[in-house]
Amino acid sequence: MICRILLLISLNCVCGTFVVNVTQTSYQAEENHNITLEWTFTTTADTPTDFIFIFCEMKTDHKVSALFHLYGGVEVPESRDQQFVGRVQWDKDVLRDGRLRLHVSRLRTEDSGQYLCDVKTNYGGNFGECRLNVSAARDQPEPERSDTVSWGMIVLYCVLVLTAAVVVGLFVHKVCC
Repeated sequence: MICRILLLISLNCVCGTFVVNVTQTSYQAEENHNITLEWTFTTTADTPTDFIFIFCEMKTDHKVSALFHLYGGVEVPESRDQQFVGRVQWDKDVLRDGRLRLHVSRLRTEDSGQYLCDVKTNYGGNFGECRLNVSAARDQPEPERSDTVSWGMIVLYCVLVLTAAVVVGLFVHKVCC
């Protein structure tokens, strides 16, 4: 009898655990590129989206910035920090599957930091975090010209042709006259 009670208690603890995971714990990207950050969380088939509450923020040594806010299944864009306005999109279609995908566009070096998402549902609550490091864009080398002849060579050919024409003209003038 005691074994059955302990088994029921342990099953309730295991089944009742709410977990938030990150797909990657660390991301590396370059300035002006785009990136997708992804978290997964425990969900059940009967979890309605209006019972999902998510708050994501970016933390650095100097500040904390709101990245994304979902309240009762509805996005709250006005709570987003100015740094991320117009640059964060999310996939609504995967939320019911227990996934949050945030697409951050036009990355800046100041987007580097620790990204934390706090998720709460009628099933429980927890958070997951990952790190993003955005490096400065490398200077792009100028594309090579497809033409192999330079302007200097064209001028040289023109001067040679004109010189030859003058020499031939003088020679013809001298022979005829």
